Amino acid sequence: MKTIFIAIILFAGCILTTQAQTVYEVDSHPGYNCWPMIQHVGNRLVCIYTIGKHHDPWEKGRAAYARYSDDGAKTWSEKVLIDHNASYGTSSIGKGTDKDGNALFWIRRLDTDRRMALYRTSDGIRFELLSAPLLHPKPMQVTDIFHTPDAIACLWFSDDYSQEKANKSWGILISTDNGVTWEQRTIEDHLKINEWPTEPSVAVLGDGRLLAVARSEGNTGYQFQLTSSDWGKTWEKHRTNITDIQESTPSLIFDKASGRIYNYYYQRGAGLLKVRVAKANKVFTSPLSWPKPRIIAHGGTKRPWDSGNANAVASGKKHFITYYSGDSINCKVVVATNGIR
Repeated sequence: MKTIFIAIILFAGCILTTQAQTVYEVDSHPGYNCWPMIQHVGNRLVCIYTIGKHHDPWEKGRAAYARYSDDGAKTWSEKVLIDHNASYGTSSIGKGTDKDGNALFWIRRLDTDRRMALYRTSDGIRFELLSAPLLHPKPMQVTDIFHTPDAIACLWFSDDYSQEKANKSWGILISTDNGVTWEQRTIEDHLKINEWPTEPSVAVLGDGRLLAVARSEGNTGYQFQLTSSDWGKTWEKHRTNITDIQESTPSLIFDKASGRIYNYYYQRGAGLLKVRVAKANKVFTSPLSWPKPRIIAHGGTKRPWDSGNANAVASGKKHFITYYSGDSINCKVVVATNGIR
């Protein structure tokens, strides 16, 4: 059943300035505002996130909200409710667009069903439940959407974070009807935690080439790189030379005009939002050759898990990177910007 949530929008916003960077607040009200995703619809930026009491994705009643900005992230609308139910907790886990340019957002409904819900919006105000596929294996998450010539797609990863069990897997979801139905394929399974790429972000380089970077678990200390030369039918997995992380979620943007790929990630603990910029053709075949990082902005350092999860989108000549930052009770959702040439 499709549902639509509608709200009246009033603008409110605030600016935080650090020594290194000015970042804009999306939501700093009391509460655990966390795990944001950002996407544009035309010239409008839309940021979705969840609000809970603390760092607990299983927290029942945790709701997902959206705000939008029409002035380049400086000010943000009042929040719009997207998904809420007393029986499960929500997490915003992926974003992208459909073939018509509408924004798509994945939300995880975490209970025994562990269902993924895909919402579509054309304006950042009205959100329509487009799909809630029954998947097997049940993903822990699905991730950002990318386009192939015949479909839209995203990567997924499945099962728990146990240290001992070789029960982990990852793969791809493919939709040929603009997100209404999804085909699930497994790329690797029976993995141990140190072999398991999680929370991947995919960049489309063209000519069938896909470049993804993924988080690593179990304190393995590096990001994974996943590459495909046939639009995602087959993949190779390698470790990278990126080790200044603590189970960080990466977010990739490919700039076709320059051939550069931007790898945004948040170094937890140190509280640093970073970017590495490389020639995409070079790192595609040489995953150990990522250049040194540059610091974009700063965030919380009180507890590593209470800040992080960078998610980026390109709009015009700027990149907008959202993340959350705070302590065990109160976190804010913010957006930093990075201009490109």
